[in-house]
Amino acid sequence: MTAMRAAVLRGFERPFTVETVELLDLAPTRVLVRTKATPFCSTDVTSFHGRLGKVPPTILGHASTGEVVEVGSLVRGIEVGQRVVVPGTPECGHCFYCGIGRPDQCSELFDIGGVYPDVARTSDGLLVNAAGCVGGYAEIMNVSQNQAFPVETDLPWQVLSLLGCGITTGVGAVLNVARVRPDEVVAVVGAGHVGLWAVQAARLAGAREVVAVDPKEERRRVATSVGATQAVRPEDALEAVRGLTQGRGADKVIEAAGPAAAQRLALEISRRAGTVVLSGLKDAAGEVTLPQIPLAVHSRRVISTQNGNVRMRRDLPAYIRLLERGALDPAPIITASYRLDDINTTLERSERLEDLSGVFVF
Repeated sequence: MTAMRAAVLRGFERPFTVETVELLDLAPTRVLVRTKATPFCSTDVTSFHGRLGKVPPTILGHASTGEVVEVGSLVRGIEVGQRVVVPGTPECGHCFYCGIGRPDQCSELFDIGGVYPDVARTSDGLLVNAAGCVGGYAEIMNVSQNQAFPVETDLPWQVLSLLGCGITTGVGAVLNVARVRPDEVVAVVGAGHVGLWAVQAARLAGAREVVAVDPKEERRRVATSVGATQAVRPEDALEAVRGLTQGRGADKVIEAAGPAAAQRLALEISRRAGTVVLSGLKDAAGEVTLPQIPLAVHSRRVISTQNGNVRMRRDLPAYIRLLERGALDPAPIITASYRLDDINTTLERSERLEDLSGVFVF
C-alpha cells in the first residue's frame, strides 16, 4: 500500500486535518494520478458546512490535474507519465446520458446516490472517500479511468487545474448552453471564478455588451478587466441591462453565483423570449421562488447546466487552444497559490470572498 498526505474533512465545520493516509489497492479500471495542482472551489465551503450531502471522513477537491503514476490492469488509452485533467464529472461512454450526448450527467457520478468511492484509510482505521469521485486535496488521486483525460500542452499545472470546473462551467455555459451569438447583450450574475470565465467567453462569442453583476467592487473591477463592458451591483442590474436594450432586458443571462436571489435576478433581467442559464448551487436543500408571468408566459428558456454541458474529449482541446493563444486569460482569476498545509487558511479566504481561485500546488 502507498502512503500519501491528504487534507481530510473528518466532520462538518471542523478544521481539515492534513494527515498521512494509506491508499487502498488500485482496482483494474482505475488510475493513480500524482496531484500537481488543485483549485479550492467555493463549492467546498458549502461542503465544509455540510450542505451538499458529503459524508466524512472525506477528501474534498472535485477537479484537479496531475501526472499518471499507475494504471489498473483493464485501463486503456491512459499511460504512466501522461499529464491528465481530472474534471468534476466522468464520461463513462455507455450509460443512458452519455449515449444521448449528455456526459455532464454521467451515471458514474449521478446515479451512485452520493456514495463516493473509498480511496484511503486513516492511521486510526477509518475509510476515507473521494468527494466528487476525485479527492483532489491530496498528493495522489485514485480515480476512474473515465475521469482522467490526457492532454498534450505546456500550459502550467495551475492553469490546467482550472479546466476541470471553473473554465468548463463558465465557458461551456456561454458556448454550449446559452449559445451566445454576435451582437447579443449578455449579463453574467456573479463575478467569481465561474462568472469571470463566462464574461471572457461572451466576449469571444461576439456579444455586443457584457454586463457583469456582483456586489463586491473588486470583483466588478476584475470583470471589467477581462471583457465586461459594464460591471454593476445587483440592485442596479435591471436598469443597466434595460438601458442597453431599449427597455427589453438581456438576450442571454448566465447565473454563476449560487444564492436563490441571484437566480431570481437572472430571470428578472432577461428579456421576453430570452435565455437564462443557471449554474450556481449554495445548498442541496435550497429552493428558488420565481415569478410566474416571466417564467410561464414570456417564453423564456430557463436552463440549468452542470460543468457547462461539456464533452471533455471534444471541448478540452478547444479550451486549451484558447488558453495557449491568450484568448482566455487565467492571470486575474488565479489569485493565490497554496501548500496543502494551508488548507484551513484557504477555506477562510474563500469563505470571505478574498480569493477568486486559490490553487494548491504540489
